[in-house]
Parts: sequence; C-alpha cells; structure tokens
Amino acid sequence: MKPIGILGGTFDPIHYGHLRLAEEMLELAKLELIRFIPAGNPPHRNAPGVSALHRSAMVKLAIAGQPAFVLDEREVAKQGKCYTVDTLKELRSELGNAQPLCLLMGGDAFLQLHTWHEWESILDLAHIVVGYRPGFPVEERGTAPKLYEHYKKRLCSVEHLALQPSGGIAELAIPKLEISATLIRARVADNRTIRYLLPEPVANYIYQHHLYTSC
Repeated sequence: MKPIGILGGTFDPIHYGHLRLAEEMLELAKLELIRFIPAGNPPHRNAPGVSALHRSAMVKLAIAGQPAFVLDEREVAKQGKCYTVDTLKELRSELGNAQPLCLLMGGDAFLQLHTWHEWESILDLAHIVVGYRPGFPVEERGTAPKLYEHYKKRLCSVEHLALQPSGGIAELAIPKLEISATLIRARVADNRTIRYLLPEPVANYIYQHHLYTSC
C-alpha cells in the first residue's frame, strides 16, 4: 500500500514554503496523497492570528490545483487543544491498521518532537518523514537523548515506508524556501506586497477578508 502523508500546521497563512515541502515529499517518499490538516487550537504555540475557518479556506485555495493534496478539516471545529497523537488515532481508526501513514515535518519541528504530547505514541501510529536543509542533517544538529535513541533505532529508507504501517523515521534532503508566515503577516500589516510568496488566490483571500492588517 502506498503511504498517505499527513501535514499539519497552523497555516497562518499557508505559503509556497509549505507547498514546496509537500510537493517534494510527495515525490521523494512515494506517497499516494497528502492530507493537509489545519490546526484548530495548537498546544505548542500562541493562538493563530486568524480563525481556523479562515486558515482552512486558504489551504483549500492553495492546494486546489494538485489532486494529490487533500484538505482535512477534522481539527477546525474541535474545542480545546488539538494534539497530533489524537488526530493520528482518529486517522488510524478510519483508515485501518495496515495503511502506512507518514507524519511530515521539517527538521526544526522534529528536534522538538520530544516535547509533544504523548510523543512516543506517535511513532506507534505513523512513520515520521523529516525534511531537512541539504548539508544540515538531523543527526549533526543534536537531539534530546530519548529522541536520539528512537532516531537511531528507527531510521529507515523511504522504501521501507510502504512495507510497514508505522514506526520508521526517514529523512529527505529538501531545499528550503526562505518564506515564513510571520514574514507574510508583517508585510500585510505594513501594506507591503506579498506577491510570489504564496498562491495568488490566497493573497486575494487575505485582502478580501482584511486578514493580518493589525499584526
């Protein structure tokens, strides 16, 4: 079975950095599709600048041209904190125990995985695919001892991802676009152009709904 990718985030707003990472992982990890899951109320950071409904709408616009990208709004309407482990449990229940699932993340996020709620259980529910900047592999950047123990034990090739439903950690060297949601929000607030930083329909949505004007 081809693995299904899972890309969560606040997407506040979604931009070409997110989309390029997803496109590279779709190809290199040989994924069937990628589910984009906008975070409802993320536990690890401050509340997003705009509502989950707006952020979800922007994701829908951004991925409309790629059939392998699918919007999953399960966290949007949830009350309280949304934990990745709970979302993975739901997906595992829906898709079955045999379906390979791959939680997609950048290197910076992976280095903080040990701070996530029930983080070790995540590895029982899905593989983790880490995209790192070429020349800066995860191992050379240092990890928490417990996380490093899992990293060394579970490191695998992308070919392995289709053979087991969960438990592996694969790395992919992916050039990083120097774009951030923080930069985009600041430019909107300063009335500066955001052209070519994110898809045009997303930029139009931001202007139409007057988002981020007071960041």
